[in-house]
Amino acid sequence: MADENVAPAVTEEIAQDVERLKKHLDMLDTRLDNIDSMVTAVAERVMSQPITLNIVCPNCGKNLEIAIIGKERPTR
Repeated sequence: MADENVAPAVTEEIAQDVERLKKHLDMLDTRLDNIDSMVTAVAERVMSQPITLNIVCPNCGKNLEIAIIGKERPTR
């Protein structure tokens, strides 16, 4: 009799875990779509004009400057 009550509780818990995983996968998919959109926008901009990224190293605090130039010549 106790085993009959445990089985539905376990299956309900598994169903909740599956739903939670689905939600997390949907959130991850949305984030990846957003990252893809940002990377695409940067790539399109780089192809038409130069872009400079300034990044601060979290370990040493140095400024890193990365210049990216596309296939077209930069004009000023």
